[in-house]
Amino acid sequence: MTSLYDLPFDSLRSVLTEGGLAAAHTRALWRALHREADRHLLDRGDLSPPLKRWIAQHVGQTWSSDLPEIVSEIASSDGMTRKLLVRLHDGSRIETVVMGYPGRFTACISTQAGCAMGCVFCATGQGGFKRHLTPAEIVMQVVLARLTLQRHGLSGLRNLVLMGMGEPLHNYDAVMTALGIISDSRGINIGPSKISISTVGVIPGIRRLADEGQPYMLALSLHAANDARRSALIPVNKRWPLAELIETCHYYASRTGKRLFIEWTLIAGENDSVEDAAELVSLLQGLDAHINLIPLNPTEGFAGDATATRAVNDFQARMRAAGFPATVRQRRGIDVAAGCGQLAGSREGATS
Repeated sequence: MTSLYDLPFDSLRSVLTEGGLAAAHTRALWRALHREADRHLLDRGDLSPPLKRWIAQHVGQTWSSDLPEIVSEIASSDGMTRKLLVRLHDGSRIETVVMGYPGRFTACISTQAGCAMGCVFCATGQGGFKRHLTPAEIVMQVVLARLTLQRHGLSGLRNLVLMGMGEPLHNYDAVMTALGIISDSRGINIGPSKISISTVGVIPGIRRLADEGQPYMLALSLHAANDARRSALIPVNKRWPLAELIETCHYYASRTGKRLFIEWTLIAGENDSVEDAAELVSLLQGLDAHINLIPLNPTEGFAGDATATRAVNDFQARMRAAGFPATVRQRRGIDVAAGCGQLAGSREGATS
């Protein structure tokens, strides 16, 4: 059964008009599904009798409007992060994280159950690939994040990062469909400039983003500035080595005019030295890039340690001295394994 959350606005309108309804009914149903996440459509007073008759006849038969189950919700000790373990219709489990910042919230969304990229320091990659998520399964994570905030008397979900489980550009078509739905101003309405896609360097996907003029922000998980070291951390580098990847980054920048965000997980003794910083500066010459430094978050399958604070600050200073904006990512939810690279989709926890 296909979910109504799989459908962009125009597709939902076509479904309704083919069912004999006027196109004007589309906006009310879209608002109920996406903006208000109402699970009781037939009880709504703003839906017309013809639309309710269509819902009674088709939803639950041909179409589904059900949301996935939140198996557990775990809050971090500082109360700023909530990790949702979500069970999909086939039993697959994914994790969605809601992070609080002054005046706003950000949702970190998964795009696959598992991941095929195999990054050695990432819990998702350590667990292997299970399947792609559908557009609905991506969209509904945002719906669940908003409902979670509402349940706690909160609002202000303004940013979205596709940095959860999976490689977004490995599931390109479903991700682009989902983001079109999520950014639609008639529904969830998270603007494209507030949406970031993180990739380990899937070159065909980066080129498609550029050629199609997709409006979202792009973040590249780089983590090493030479092929030998990067291939040891990120096996997909053997397929798309650095020279080709950086050339593609320049292509992306020239086609879109957008700044690229470079994610660099700092691992003690691995990629945090003065020499590593100099190598990164050399690699990125001529590229409009913002460096996002991320001290390693612990996972059971990787023995590395996070870089010490002083070395993090030194690395940041060297990036800035070379003319690159550089920030250190605020750590969120590390105590509940909700940080970057910690999502595994298998942990249970008490709802809070």
